[in-house]
Amino acid sequence: MDTVETAAGITQPDADGPLDSGLRNAVEQELPRTLADLCALVRIPSVSWAAFDREHVRTSAEAVAALVSEIGIFDSVTVTQAGIPGSDELGQPAILATRAARNGRPTVLLYAHHDVQPPGQDEHWESPPFEPTVRGDRLYGRGAADDKAGVMAHIAALRGLVAVTGGDIDLGLALFIEGEEEFGSRSFATFLSENKDALRADAIVVADSNNWDVDTPAITIGLRGNVTFRLTVSTLAHASHSGMFGGAVPDAMLATIRLLGTLYAEDGSVAVAGLTSHDAPTPPYAEDALRDETGLLPGVSPIGHGSILSRIWSQPALTVTGIDGPTVANASNTLTPSVSVQISVRIAPGQSAVEAAGLIEAHLREHAPFGAHIDIDDLDTGEPFLVDTDGWAVAETRLAMTAAWGVEPVDIGVGGSIPFIADLVREFPEAQILVTGVEDPDSRAHSPNESLHLGVFKRAILSEAFLLGRLNGRTGSTD
Repeated sequence: MDTVETAAGITQPDADGPLDSGLRNAVEQELPRTLADLCALVRIPSVSWAAFDREHVRTSAEAVAALVSEIGIFDSVTVTQAGIPGSDELGQPAILATRAARNGRPTVLLYAHHDVQPPGQDEHWESPPFEPTVRGDRLYGRGAADDKAGVMAHIAALRGLVAVTGGDIDLGLALFIEGEEEFGSRSFATFLSENKDALRADAIVVADSNNWDVDTPAITIGLRGNVTFRLTVSTLAHASHSGMFGGAVPDAMLATIRLLGTLYAEDGSVAVAGLTSHDAPTPPYAEDALRDETGLLPGVSPIGHGSILSRIWSQPALTVTGIDGPTVANASNTLTPSVSVQISVRIAPGQSAVEAAGLIEAHLREHAPFGAHIDIDDLDTGEPFLVDTDGWAVAETRLAMTAAWGVEPVDIGVGGSIPFIADLVREFPEAQILVTGVEDPDSRAHSPNESLHLGVFKRAILSEAFLLGRLNGRTGSTD
């Protein structure tokens, strides 16, 4: 067969070989079933947050385990839970399926998560959040993209491989579908430790990220870390009449506003001394695209400095995500004694999240106005991550994506965080990490009207099927 060389120097067939052609047909034929299974999963409100019914997460886990068992190639499929460090509580149910490699083939760990974010207010959705609805070329529903589509991409790719091989495959497989990624992966480290041998792999595919657009795939090579915490600012032992004492006594709201303001520079970037940025090239991305994708209102300018994508991928960012204070409806002429805020800080690749947390706390204590008392609790950290793009697994993934999409993948960073990847790197330092996904810039994960582009979904499945097919024919992990 003739070959062509791509702009990136990738040499590949200029048409599908028999395996790729078979996989393409199998994925196409199975797509209606795949979408029906995805819709069934979306209907299960598997919110993993503490305030929601854990039984829904259990139901979701059992539904996924049944789909995995039906593939028929795993030696073991279990629904299991691990303990949360420092607690007697168990984490949410996860699915673990394993198959041993044969004849010198590599082993691949496939990761996704079946839990979802809370839906928010129903009135903000154009259709019910847990009733999957197709409008145009998109499937709407909570978890339709993040990350039940990632779960189904793994399952559908494996179904395709079984269809063209009759199940006679040599590739080693471990499938790990987590149940609490949206709630901080609190039992993840314990789960890895307890199942280290079962999860050990030469390559790890994490299906929980974005694509460049609906026509262009992406490999995520950089992830910001995170520091989240609750900050409580107090200035009074009790509330007082604002008319009687206002002007002489600083209330907690005033102190909080002043303190939060110190966290930002004039251009809106983060002003905490010691937080670093990562120097990396970024592809072109216009301000108009930012406005379109985020709904930035006319006249409102972007914040920060440097290229727009460097601000999102490679610089720290700080967001106040919640405030506990008097509501407008219950406002009275009162000096507020204490105010609590929830703060989320994204940490640039290359800096320790633990180090960053210390710098942020030092800044807050140093800048507390009027001698206000501050307290920091519910601290959580997740480490940033940079992918080594020189390995064989990345090269194989580029080939598979190019064949499936018809264009080469773009290397991207992601402004969000996937903290558990640092745990994977710690436990499996020799494994190559591949961060892929089914989302696109209009997916609106975590937001009302979350959606999955059906064309992206099909091509993501095909990419993974091609990758698994290539690895099933690969002898060893480094040749």
